[in-house]
Amino acid sequence: MQPFAFFTFLTQNRLKMEQQTVNTGIHSSVIAAAKNADNNAFKELYNLYSKAMYNISYRIVNNKDEAEDVLQEAFLKAFQNIQKFENAMAFGGWLKKVVINRSIDLVRKRKINFVAIDDKTQGIEEEEENAEYEVETLRSCILELPDNYRIVLTLFLFENQSHKEIATLLNISEGTSKSHFHRAKKKLLTLLKEKKHEY
Repeated sequence: MQPFAFFTFLTQNRLKMEQQTVNTGIHSSVIAAAKNADNNAFKELYNLYSKAMYNISYRIVNNKDEAEDVLQEAFLKAFQNIQKFENAMAFGGWLKKVVINRSIDLVRKRKINFVAIDDKTQGIEEEEENAEYEVETLRSCILELPDNYRIVLTLFLFENQSHKEIATLLNISEGTSKSHFHRAKKKLLTLLKEKKHEY
């Protein structure tokens, strides 16, 4: 498995883990067939998008059963509204938004406390940032983060949400989103270093 430098991974390889490429031409034809109630098209849409959508949900809820439930609910809703979509970009973007929102609804029930943090030491030593880690190690360490840190880091890092968008989604301030993201990076680095010493 190819190792990634910590800093490079966080800034330049946001979509490296679990990314699925979207071929809009092929996907649009499948959506067109699904609009005509083609069951094979429904199955193909599920196969095309399910892995990426499950991974999005799992990174947020950190629970396999809940992520599976979110996936099923999102596709049921998508198939009920299939006539509204003109192309693959519209379908994929809408489905992703449903998955993110439903996942956040689930974690809200855990009474997660997003509090403003006065973080004056947001920097990480450049030498430490350039250490290399395996993708699987990065993935497992992200899942070990506290819910509030993991959710903000996931939305910013993998789902390309701005801190302003995250603040709106989570009903927190933009500053709180930024401080949680920086704390998440520090905690992640600590976990990665601990894992490295285990081997």
